[in-house]
Amino acid sequence: MAGYHTQKDDIVRRLRRIEGQVRGLQRLVEEDTYCINVLTQVAAVNAALQSCALALLEEHLNGCVTEAIVEGGEQAQAKVSEASEAIARLVRT
Repeated sequence: MAGYHTQKDDIVRRLRRIEGQVRGLQRLVEEDTYCINVLTQVAAVNAALQSCALALLEEHLNGCVTEAIVEGGEQAQAKVSEASEAIARLVRT
């Protein structure tokens, strides 16, 4: 089961909102909207994606990683490493 199962509805709602924002961006470009206005909306989409990613990460840390640490062993180290790699990818974007 995914670590975000308790927040699944919220995550899906966020992603649908982001999908609508991206469609709005496409429309702005098709309508030759002023560049700065498009860039402002791109920044809003990026912020929404970052917020969604952080919510997913928090759920992963509170669920999957915490459970693995409680169980101990190699699985714990693997989950911590996996989370560290995910954080590194988020920081780079």
